[in-house]
Amino acid sequence: MTGLFPFPPRWGQRTYIMGILNITPDSFSGDGLLSHRDLVQAALEQAGRFVGAGADILDIGGESTRPGAQPVSAVEEIERIVPVVRAVAKLAAEAGVVISVDTYKAEVAEAALEAGAHWINDVWGLRADPYLAEVAAGRKVPLVLMHNRSRPTNAELQQRLGGRYVGMVYRDLLAEVRLELQESIALAHAAGISDECIILDPGIGFGKTVSQNLELLNRLGDLRALGYPLLIGPSRKSFIGYTLDLPPDQRLEGTAAAVAVGIVRGADIVRVHDVEFMVRVARMTDAIVRPSVPEEVDR
Repeated sequence: MTGLFPFPPRWGQRTYIMGILNITPDSFSGDGLLSHRDLVQAALEQAGRFVGAGADILDIGGESTRPGAQPVSAVEEIERIVPVVRAVAKLAAEAGVVISVDTYKAEVAEAALEAGAHWINDVWGLRADPYLAEVAAGRKVPLVLMHNRSRPTNAELQQRLGGRYVGMVYRDLLAEVRLELQESIALAHAAGISDECIILDPGIGFGKTVSQNLELLNRLGDLRALGYPLLIGPSRKSFIGYTLDLPPDQRLEGTAAAVAVGIVRGADIVRVHDVEFMVRVARMTDAIVRPSVPEEVDR
């Protein structure tokens, strides 16, 4: 890989697809791979399907971030994901795709980068582990900074629809999300992380109610003024389930709508479970709202 990306990013010209590889037993979406007898082979096969369908980025995570999930130690998280990263690294190099490690722990990120990962995807925006910024700065790798106000006391669980957040108070949702993302950016800058390495995620589903998530997605363009690429992760989230009264395995159409609106509102990267379908949604949406994009879809 040369530079920060195995492909030259054309932010604003096309949408990049991040496929989710959950190396967990308790993913909210029911796609955790940890229960497979041959975990590495199962992950490699899924990664191959994602790449074949058009994924640009493979996001590998070893700890569930669903409302009410139990934390995992750094040692256990490393044991889960490092063998998968090593196995997927060859595929990623051959296909020219990015491996992202979904972790907020410096120790885990360091081990994953050593094993072949290219990016860090931090769901706590450098607020959970003060040493993570040092790892990203030292390695000079792209870092996703996500907004997150998740609190266990505000998590409500329903058997059919899963977890959601209730009672989250924002006086001005977009202004506060923007301010707290700027605080994460300041932490990154203080550690020596350059602007070209920063990607922002507004944190759909993390410490927001159903209505707040809908508003955040619809007003995503308000965050464009910060001047960084934007990543969104609406895939199968509870705001879709509670809006449509559907469990996680029936949220394909809702996810498609959220992805399309997110792209229209300015998302550069969409993090999804159903890669094959969402690649089609993204390409069609790009063709409508980004008509200057060449017809070919090569990376």
